[in-house]
Amino acid sequence: MSAADTVFAEGELAGRILALTEGETDAVALMATVVAEVHNADARFDWTGFYRVVRPGHLKIGPYQGGHGCLDIPFERGVCGAAARTGRAQLVPDVEAFPGHIACSSSTRSELVLPVRNQAGRILGVFDIDSDRPDAFTQDDIDLLQPLLDQVFGDVSCL
Repeated sequence: MSAADTVFAEGELAGRILALTEGETDAVALMATVVAEVHNADARFDWTGFYRVVRPGHLKIGPYQGGHGCLDIPFERGVCGAAARTGRAQLVPDVEAFPGHIACSSSTRSELVLPVRNQAGRILGVFDIDSDRPDAFTQDDIDLLQPLLDQVFGDVSCL
């Protein structure tokens, strides 16, 4: 386990993000900060970014780190669409086995997508993490990131 993996696993990441975003209300600033911190906190993460709900049933790219991301994703397609459509985290150990997977990068082997919602429960978008490693994500990742996203974006009305 690398030093970055340890920082992520021990929860230091959540504390750092909460400190950096305290009092911030601008959605772009919040997304950019979360992406920068998460992407650089763990060697498993090869692409990290947000997709925003821009109209009913449609996601558009937001702040990200890594190679180019897909620009538009309908709710009916891919792992990001499934997370936005269902409001539930999608942990995919093998993207090639996921029906309708959208290959934004040919090197991606596994993916974790979490819904981003405000306190009212409205889905604002999704937070997507891709890895070039198969089976890179666990329930522990969801357990750390989902409450963090809920707290950071709780007072936001749109992304």
